[in-house]
Formats: sequence, structure tokens, C-alpha cells
Amino acid sequence: MGTLGFWRLAQADPGWIAAVDPEGTPHRAGDLLARANRLVHGLRDLGLRPGDGVCGLVPNGADGLVLYLAALQAGWYYTPVNWHLTGPEIAYIVADSEAKAFFVHPRFAAEGARAAEAIEPHRRFLIGGAPGVEGFRQADELTDGQPDTPPSGRTAGATMHYTSGTTGKPKGVRRPLSGADPDDAAELMTFLLALFGMTPGRPNAHLVTSPAYHTAVTQFGGTALHMGHTLVYMDHWDAEEMLRLCERHRVTSSHMVPTHFKRLLALPEEVRSRHDLSSLRWMIHAAAPCPVPVKRAMLEWWGDCVYEYYAATEGGGTIATPEDWKSHPGTVGRPWPISELLVVDDDGEPVPPGTPGTIYMKMTGVAFEYKGDPAKTAASRLKDHFTVGDIGYLDEDGFLYLCDRKADLIISGGANIYPAEIENEIMIHPKVADVAVFGIPDEEWGEQIKAVVEPAPGVAPGPALAAEILASLEGRLSRMKWPKSVDFVAQMPREPNGKLLKRKLRAPYWEGRDRAI
Repeated sequence: MGTLGFWRLAQADPGWIAAVDPEGTPHRAGDLLARANRLVHGLRDLGLRPGDGVCGLVPNGADGLVLYLAALQAGWYYTPVNWHLTGPEIAYIVADSEAKAFFVHPRFAAEGARAAEAIEPHRRFLIGGAPGVEGFRQADELTDGQPDTPPSGRTAGATMHYTSGTTGKPKGVRRPLSGADPDDAAELMTFLLALFGMTPGRPNAHLVTSPAYHTAVTQFGGTALHMGHTLVYMDHWDAEEMLRLCERHRVTSSHMVPTHFKRLLALPEEVRSRHDLSSLRWMIHAAAPCPVPVKRAMLEWWGDCVYEYYAATEGGGTIATPEDWKSHPGTVGRPWPISELLVVDDDGEPVPPGTPGTIYMKMTGVAFEYKGDPAKTAASRLKDHFTVGDIGYLDEDGFLYLCDRKADLIISGGANIYPAEIENEIMIHPKVADVAVFGIPDEEWGEQIKAVVEPAPGVAPGPALAAEILASLEGRLSRMKWPKSVDFVAQMPREPNGKLLKRKLRAPYWEGRDRAI
């Protein structure tokens, strides 16, 4: 141990450009280190002790990074809050995480102020140097006059992310603190990126394409930083802007979702070929199944730099290198060296290769609990493995394939139908920008298959398009899996990390029913 970790690297080379804000402002490592150190001194004066929590309602960029770097060297839990939430939802997280300090960026001041009653007035701070907001102190009040020197008694903190909460309230995924030196703990974290073959040092740049409140975005960005890579932040994802940033900053890695791929491939050929992407080495994707033709097209365009994995906030996962995927198209990979997989039936018994079942995982030496919810923690467990409710199967070689989430399974006429399989086939139609498939009530069959489509730009929705989409499934998907009907939406309800909010689409069809899957 001893060569990686942001704080160590920043002391050795304070002039290194560690981050570039969305508007292009570069931030030197030494300046970020000084800001993080002053913040630790200031929050300690406020009474924060190891094990306490800090919440940040901040956009992508240096302000959130400083909160992360302060918490992770002072032994605190840092919770980046989803800025798409409403005041009461934010208040719930601030209260549930037992935060001792709440930082709000002026951009989110309206909902942040609505959430403020969850924490005492002297613990609310406005970060990002803008006009005051009633009931908040300026973060400068905490840090003015504080020394830039490293705080004494440094100890590793952790992020505590809140899961999406598809049922009930979201839960914080809380891990025990290690008590280790922060740089040593950060160096241990780099094993994850090393699995993809990523190497430390410069010149390397990691493009942050999604909101940093997501676990994987924080994890991959933070770890790239601890390896000495420059973080280049995007504020809103845009396909052509991403290509421009990759060329301008010689981006070597990023963390993406299949929706990004679909939109990149929709760019005109002259736009796609205009940008020099020769620096790309580790373009990593996850979060949703990727249609085989989409992935194949990305590998043809970008070469063998497209890696895939399957994982959960709770820990553990798989990885598929470009070579793995080409020899096993559609796979999400094999388990990490420190991870184990189990695919079981409804009785918790392992199923043979090729048979879909519930996926359970475990990560050696990594424990977690859902904060304040022992029942949910216990319900997700099978001995020392856990599940997030996904369905999949292993092939004879031990490669994992995803079918769907258990909650999204359609049972029609007694047959199990996986919407993701249907979505993957519809998604590759050139007139489709996005698609969601789910079950709706059917008196005879129990459920029938509904597809909701967002047409590609300039394509008119209507019966003709619906017929064309269904006809394209001929010979590729058995008739029992065809949607019974197709509806259209102007824009699909997706979180910025690509996660589809299917329940929003499904709810109107199940209104007034006693059962809504």
C-alpha cells in the first residue's frame, strides 16, 4: 500500500488537474485538498465525529467532490441526495441518515429549503457561493479561517447511498467503517477498476456522464480519482457533447448505460466520425440489459474497449470483457474474484445451467445492512448471499445472462414472459428511440403484454408505426411474446442513470385493481 489515494496524490502533485467542472473550469488537486481539509476542520468544530452523516444536494462538479473528499478522510458517511426528489422525499433521507450537516447548492435551493425542517438550522449550509437562502448558513462560515493542513486522526469514511425504493421508502445501504487510513482504504477500492484492466497514473481522464448521486457513478468516478485520473464532469448528458468531451480531454474511461449507446448510434455518421476517439480504453456499462445488436455496433465503432458488468449497491457482481462478450453474446459476465453467484428457484434451491432463477450474490468480506430496516435486510438474504430480485441464468461456462427483474415478470396464461427480452428486440427498430414492456390486466389470460414506445425524432406515432414495429418481430420472437398492443409516449420516464421508472407507465393500466404487480 502507499502509492494511490487522492489525498496522498494531491500532496505529492498539487498542480495536477484533478477535476474539470461541466462549464470547463479546471480544479487543481492541491486546491481541492485544501478545501476538503478546511471543511473537515469546520465540521469538527460543529461537533461531527467519526460515524456521523453528511448529506449533499449538489450537482455534478467540484462542490460535491469536496464533500466526498472531506467525509471519506474524516470517518463520516456521505450521502449524495438525488436532486430530482421533492422536498419531503429529501427530508426523509436527511432525517433517516441522521445527518449532522446538510449542504444544498443554490440550483436546488427550492426543494432543499422544503427539506430543511429535517435538520437543525445551524446544520444547514448553502454551498456554491451564491445569494443567501432563508434558513441556511453559507458554507464559507464553516471554512473561513480554518487551516489548509491535513486534519489529525484521519480515518476512512464511506458513502451511504439510498436505493431507489421501488416499494416503500428508499433505504440507506450502510457498511461498517474500517477504521483504516483513508488513502489505504481508497487504494483498496481501486481493485474494482483494476478488474477492467484500468491502470493508475496520468494521462488518464474519466468522463462522468450521469448524476454523481448514483452508487456506480460515485464509485467509478471516486476510484478513478484515487488512481490519479482527471474527472471530467457532464451536467446533462448529450450524445454529441460526450464525443466532443472525449476528444477534447483525451478521455480514457467512462461509466455508461445502454440508453447512451442507443442515442450515440442514432447520431448521423458524419457527426460520429468527426471526433477523434482514439483515447478510449475502458468504456464500462451496466444498469440495464443491452440489446445484442446495440452492443455489437458499439464494439464495431469503438473497438475492444466496451466492458460490461452486473452489480448492486449492496455489493458483489460480474464482469464481461469485450472478448468474453464476443464469445458469449448477451452475457453480463462471470463473478469478480471476490464475488459469488447463486441462481435459485422459489424454494431457494440452486437450478441447473440454462434455467432462469433468482440471482443471489455475495462479496467476500463485505457486509451491509439496510439502515433501520432489519426486516428488509433479512428478506433479501439467503444464508450469506443477498438478492435485489433479478432473474437470470448461468450457462455451462459460468457466464450470467439477465432475464429481468422479478417484479417485471409477466405471467400470461401461466407462462413466464420476460419483458427485457421483448424490449431488446423492439429497441433495435430504427424508428424506436426507447421502449418499455410490461403486463396489463387481461380477464382471460391474467395479464397481456403491453409495449409503450417513444418514437425516434421526426417519426409520427400511430397505428401504422405500431403495425410496423410488431411486424419486425416476425421470426425473431415467438408470437406468444408479441405485445398485444402498442401505445406511444413523447418521452420515456427514465432516471438520468438510465433506470426506467416502469411503475409510472404501468400504474394507469392497473388503476382500481386490487392487485398491481
